[in-house]
Amino acid sequence: MNDKLTHINEQGRARMVDVTDKAVTSREATARTAVTMQPQTLARIKAGAVGKGDVLAVAQVAGIMAAKHTADWIPMCHPLPLTGIDIRFDDNGEDRLFIEATVRTTGRTGVEMEALTAVSAAALTVYDMCKALQKDMAIGTTELVRKRGGKSGDYELERDSKQDGPSI
Repeated sequence: MNDKLTHINEQGRARMVDVTDKAVTSREATARTAVTMQPQTLARIKAGAVGKGDVLAVAQVAGIMAAKHTADWIPMCHPLPLTGIDIRFDDNGEDRLFIEATVRTTGRTGVEMEALTAVSAAALTVYDMCKALQKDMAIGTTELVRKRGGKSGDYELERDSKQDGPSI
């Protein structure tokens, strides 16, 4: 592990890392999160019976839009030309909605933050659209599941991926 802080300049101030000399490569990252809710709330989402509309469709669009605007949210992120964004939903049949996003680009820096931003925005959208039904929903652990490409190589989450739900 490199202990050098790449986002700090020689004066100790924040900077955006210069990636000019990095190779352009294919990059991909997948992140996930889960929203825990009452079974009846999940059932209404799945049935399309929430007053604000189709929760999963709106959350999917929110996740895609958020991934595309990650550099506007996270100060040191580079704006990236994303080549693909896929948001998937699954549930445990009881009380959890799992959200997974895979983001792709061909560029000089990775898309981990875009994938993490996508699932976060999708989860927040689920909460927003269902808060009239249930205010005590909880957004769980948000984590990077895997990344491919780039100088640092591939990464795969090592702990049991079924611990927080299925890999979607």
